[in-house]
Amino acid sequence: MVDWKDQTVLVTGGAGFIGSFLTEELHSRGADIVVADKFTKGHGRIEHLADQVEVRPTDLTTHKGCIEATEDIDHVFHLAASVGGIHFIQRENIGGLTPSVLMNQHMLEAARINNVDRFLFASSACIYRQQHDDLNEFSEDQAIPANPHSTYGWAKVLGEVACDAYHEDSDIQTGSARIFNAYGPRENLDPDSSHVIPSLCRKAIEAEDGGSIELFGDGTQERGFIYVTDLVDGLIEMMEAKVDGEPLNIGNAKEVVSMNQLAEKIIEISGKDLSIEHDLSMPTGTDKYAADTTKMNDALDWEPSVALDDGLERVYEWAKDELEGSKQTAVADGGDR
Repeated sequence: MVDWKDQTVLVTGGAGFIGSFLTEELHSRGADIVVADKFTKGHGRIEHLADQVEVRPTDLTTHKGCIEATEDIDHVFHLAASVGGIHFIQRENIGGLTPSVLMNQHMLEAARINNVDRFLFASSACIYRQQHDDLNEFSEDQAIPANPHSTYGWAKVLGEVACDAYHEDSDIQTGSARIFNAYGPRENLDPDSSHVIPSLCRKAIEAEDGGSIELFGDGTQERGFIYVTDLVDGLIEMMEAKVDGEPLNIGNAKEVVSMNQLAEKIIEISGKDLSIEHDLSMPTGTDKYAADTTKMNDALDWEPSVALDDGLERVYEWAKDELEGSKQTAVADGGDR
């Protein structure tokens, strides 16, 4: 166990979607929080914590930036990465690889130099490759031999290898959390780069009653989703109990749904009469997969608790408020932006 009240914790990417929730939770547990981020999208997600956390704006793709970020730090949650939705992963080969590899390597070396105790790396289910046409419940050992679909996945594989190397050859305790399909408020709502749940919420919100929403592929793809506050709890549990150099799935396999079912749930929340149209030309990623959480349950004695229907309703209401607020701002400033 970690007594967070006596610890200084760095969250890289702490102004991002997952990072902002992690920063909030660690702060509530009494930790002194440092957030390192380029803040390319602003401080919005952590503005409410401005007087309670230390912010270090820095470029984590550089050795200098990582040395500065890890100075006087006890533990690191390394969430910063070059990431986006399926469009980004399919399109950005260099963008999905180079910045993340640089950040991972420089962060680990800086952590070694600055005597960081524990280092948790945010890996991804994108390191896995589908093995059959039915639901693939990926266990940790199925990632080797590595053969991910994208450079983004390869960056995560290399990050895991680096974490294991530093665990073996230095005094840092490391772990790699393979995150499966996190969702929640504060996600990106940009239709060109968002993940599936915020994207579908936006489409349902903006659709006229009696209209339709578009779904990538035929809708038979299957996923297990984990709500962001559950994920944060899992990451903290892993930092406390499972930093032995090995990877661990962090996900929710209780409610695996098809994309058609997911869209129907969101349409029901909207209260509108909407049909689903399928665009078979669009990328869909790995077809059917979820986390095998056997190792997670054994290692952490913990499991997610937020039901999918509850989580979707929270995200939908948040997205609705965000989009309505954006419209009001556009009207107030004359819509010139």
